[in-house]
Parts: sequence; structure tokens; C-alpha cells
Amino acid sequence: MNKKKGIFNAVFLVVIFLATIYYVFHGKDIDNLIYYIHLADSRYWMIAVLFVMFFILGESVIIYYLMRSVGQSVIFGHCCLYSFIGFFFSCVTPSASGGQPMQLVYMKKDGIPISLASYILLIVTIGYKLVLVLLGATVMLLRPNKLMQFLKPAWGWFILGIVLNVVVVGFMLLLLFESKLAEVILKGVACIGSKLHLIKNEEKWGIRIRSLVTRYQQVSRYLRMNPKIAFNVIILSIIQRFFLFAVTAVVYVSFGLNEKSLLDITLLQGMISVAADMLPMPGGLGISEGLFLVMFEPVFGKLTLPGMVVSRGISFYTQLLICMIMTVIAHFRIKKKKE
Repeated sequence: MNKKKGIFNAVFLVVIFLATIYYVFHGKDIDNLIYYIHLADSRYWMIAVLFVMFFILGESVIIYYLMRSVGQSVIFGHCCLYSFIGFFFSCVTPSASGGQPMQLVYMKKDGIPISLASYILLIVTIGYKLVLVLLGATVMLLRPNKLMQFLKPAWGWFILGIVLNVVVVGFMLLLLFESKLAEVILKGVACIGSKLHLIKNEEKWGIRIRSLVTRYQQVSRYLRMNPKIAFNVIILSIIQRFFLFAVTAVVYVSFGLNEKSLLDITLLQGMISVAADMLPMPGGLGISEGLFLVMFEPVFGKLTLPGMVVSRGISFYTQLLICMIMTVIAHFRIKKKKE
């Protein structure tokens, strides 16, 4: 990540964070908020933190599994560090754009060929995004009454989120299985961008597109030859994602609440992820908090704001802190190994 881009991302993160703080707490009774948080059973929060760790390390399991499947010798502990690095930079960059590039940097330092590393991370990304599409599509098709009543106030955001995810995942699948058509589309977009002076060097973009398509073709061949591995990655990705979604359910129980189904609460948190995942906000800042306050009000009642503070505090801010610490460790650990 170059210096200018790093500064921009840092400033953007701070601005969005301050705007979110103002939006969430402006006009609220802070003393009342603290009082209700103190009433919660904090022992459950430790379980929620463990769920966050399982979520992060779930990606490590997938990376390790894929690396071993292609015969790459890799240390599982280093796969864990790759995940911490990825989630840290995803949390602090718009649309999680910085996660995988930084993972590639450290994988390269660790002696893993860059082509293989990008190949593996591409499969991880497809599985990760596909979970949200499957979840969102299932809810839209089945329209369960229990969830629909909570989704109604934020239905527009949900539709926007599912459309953006379907477009992204759909194009990934197009690149996998109809790469020639996808290449024609991408080159057409590059040509239009050049004519509109949005792209300075069309030839350079053509080379990038060819490289991208080639990578997807390699992944496609691998997945066609190993359908069991593709299926396993999807199952592991579903389990990984649901650990993070379930944090809100654990927080719900910590406040002594028990009227709503924990599965419904977990799925409802999943819907927030569907809505916020593709928006250009670091870690879904602002939109995730806003959707929580709207969608979970019938679930938490007067404890909605305390519930949101604890839930987001664990699922995002605690995750960010843990990943930041582990990223620093990874910087010295992996660099030391190379030396």
C-alpha cells in the first residue's frame, strides 16, 4: 500500500468513525447506556470474543486446506497470521480493498509464489462472498415471516446489498466458467473508460485484464477437477461466517433476554452483513450501526443501543484490535523467518 493511499485511508477511516460516533450517540443518555451495559452478564462476552476468533481462524483453516491441496508446504500458524493481516487491513480500508493485497505481501515474504498465493486467495474470496449471496437469496425466496417483519424498515438497504453482491459474485462466476465472454466485457468497459478519459493507458489495462482472466481460468480448471474441494470451501465459509453473525445472539443472551429465537437473531445479523458488505465503508462503519438500531429495535427493545454498542464493540472493534496486534507480530515473525 503506497504512502498516499495509506494516508487517504487513515483520514477516511477517522472521518467515518467520528461521523458514526456522532450519529449513534448524539442526543442519547450516556449514563443510561452505561447503566444498562453494566447490567449485562459479561461472561457471555468472552464467548462472543471466542466466536470472533473462530471467525478469523476459519479463514486460516481454509487457506491451510487449499495450500495443502495443491502440495504447498505451509505452517498453520502462519496461515493464522495471514488471516489476521487480511482482516486488519480489510477493517481499515474502503470496501475491504486492502486485505488481500497485504496478505499477498506477507505470503511472498514467507516464500509462497505470488501466483499461487493469489490463486488461493481468489478461491477464498469467492467462497466468502458466495455465502452472503446464498443467505440473501434464500431469505428473498422463502421470505420467512419472522425475519421479514424485522427487515421491512431496512428493505431498501438489503435489496441494494444483495444486488451488489450478486453482481460481484455473478461476475466472478462468469470469469470462472465463461472467461472469454468476461474478457470481452472487461475490455469493452476499459475501452469506454479510455474514451471518457477515466482510464489513461488502455493497453496497460488490457494486460491487467488478460492476467486476471488467466488467473480465473486456472482456478476454474482446478475447481472443475476438484469439485469436492470447492464444496468443502463453501461449507467451511458458511461455518466461518455464522460464527461472526452469532456474536449478536450471544450478546442478546448476555442482557438476560430470551424471547426471540437465537437462530433468527443470527440470520438477522447476517442480513446486515449482506446489506453493508459491498458498500465503500471501512468495516461497514455507520451503515452497520444504523441498520442494527433499526432492525433490532423490536428484538432488544430499550436495550437496542446498549446491545449495538456491545455487539459492534466485539464483532468489529475487538476484531480490529486483535488483528492489529497480530499484524504487528506477523510483521516481525515472518520477516525474522526470511532473514
